[in-house]
Amino acid sequence: MKNFFKTVLIILLVIFIVIQFFRPAKNLASGMSVNDITTKYEIPDTVKKILRSSCYDCHSNNTVYPWYAQVQPVAWWLNGHINDGKRGLNFSEFAAYPIRKQFRRLSDINELVKKNEMPLTSYLIIHKYAKLSDGQKLLINNWTSAASDTIRAHYPPDSLLKK
Repeated sequence: MKNFFKTVLIILLVIFIVIQFFRPAKNLASGMSVNDITTKYEIPDTVKKILRSSCYDCHSNNTVYPWYAQVQPVAWWLNGHINDGKRGLNFSEFAAYPIRKQFRRLSDINELVKKNEMPLTSYLIIHKYAKLSDGQKLLINNWTSAASDTIRAHYPPDSLLKK
C-alpha cells in the first residue's frame, strides 16, 4: 500500500512538472489599439485610472499578470476567465463595436458597478485594491451617463434599441 501511494505521488508530480511546459498565450498587446475606448470617448483621468486598476485585467488586451499566473493549471483558469471577460466587454476593441452595442455596454457597466457585480468577488479576493469605493462608483456612473448622452445626441433613438 505504501508503494502504491508513493507511485501515485510520483506520477502526479511528473504530470505537474510536464504541464508547466504547456502555457496559454498571454493577453499582452504591443500597444494601444486603434479601437480603444479612449480613442472615441472622453474619459476623465480619474476614471481611466479606475478602469485600468479594476477592469482592464479581464476587459482589455493588456492584462497585468500576478506571479501565480506562471503556474499551471492556474494560468489556464486565468486565461479562460480573461477570455470570458473580453467576450463580454473589451475596452481595447470598444470603438469597433456597433453603436448599439457601445450604448448597451455603457449601460451594463453602470448597472453592474452599482450592483457591486463588478469587479467580480473572485477577482477582489486577491486584488483588494480593485474594490470600488462609493466615490469611484459615482465617477464611473457619471462618466457612463455622459458617454451615453453623447451617443444619444449623435444617433437616432431607434438605432440604439435592440431589434
